[in-house]
Amino acid sequence: MEVSLWIWVAFFAFVVVMLALDLGVFNKENVTPSFKKSLLMTGIWVGLAFVFAVGIWLFAGANHAIDFVTGYLLEESLSVDNLFIFILVFSFFGIASKYQHRILFWGVFGALVMRVLFILGGAALLHRFEWLMYIFGVFLVYTGLKMLFEKEANQNLDDSPIIKWLRKVLPIKDDVTEPHFIVKENGKRYATQFLIALIFIEASDLLFAVDSIPAVLAVTTDTFIVVTSNIFAIMGLRSLYFALSKLLPMFRYIKYALAIVLAFIGAKMLINEGGNMFGWSFEISNMASLIVIVSLLVVAIAASIIVARVQARREFKK
Repeated sequence: MEVSLWIWVAFFAFVVVMLALDLGVFNKENVTPSFKKSLLMTGIWVGLAFVFAVGIWLFAGANHAIDFVTGYLLEESLSVDNLFIFILVFSFFGIASKYQHRILFWGVFGALVMRVLFILGGAALLHRFEWLMYIFGVFLVYTGLKMLFEKEANQNLDDSPIIKWLRKVLPIKDDVTEPHFIVKENGKRYATQFLIALIFIEASDLLFAVDSIPAVLAVTTDTFIVVTSNIFAIMGLRSLYFALSKLLPMFRYIKYALAIVLAFIGAKMLINEGGNMFGWSFEISNMASLIVIVSLLVVAIAASIIVARVQARREFKK
């Protein structure tokens, strides 16, 4: 897909304007976004993504539009893991909900920069070394199967290597009540729990990107589509968190759906690349991938809700 420089500039200008409006206008005060407002903002971001997809359809054709929607929904679904990390980090550091949006704003800003760099590097490597598609495919299948069968990880962040390292290299004050990343006391500067939480969120996103970016590159190696679908998914992540933060623990089967999605995308990559090499007629289309991703998420959410309600009724009867 040929994209002129001015379209790239216009898109990133749009992102900058939306970020400025987010922090400087819509969320200027340190208040907890209401469920209604968060749901509205989530709907706006999803709507903008699909308006963008319609634009791609009109100017570049249906296939590119399907690639964008598939990449967007894939990245959005894989980003659910980030939401669980947000809950864990904010709970561990005792960060009040009214300050969480500001931390997530800078977390998302850092994630956008890292994702763009990762995507540009990954796409360039795939264009130069096509055999890397097989490496990515095997990696995604392995990661998906590992997620599917691994036990629940220890959720005590004191045992996290990142937290241990930060406590060694930084002077930290973890009882700061105002949302400052660095404070000065008795002539000495200290990192606060807000900064440590932000660093941990950024580091976690970096690790998640190792899975999600190869998965999206399995859908398409078109740099513009991969970058824009990732950015739209990440930009709506904060409002999605505030809309679903109270409900997320109930979605117990989401993890398994995401694991199967990763394994499926890896298998798709291997099958399609193998077809190109050996001349197979069989190929898994992006439309088929889109149907599989949506179906798995719907089944996982429905199953989670049904099981939660059954358990709630049993508890009520006791």
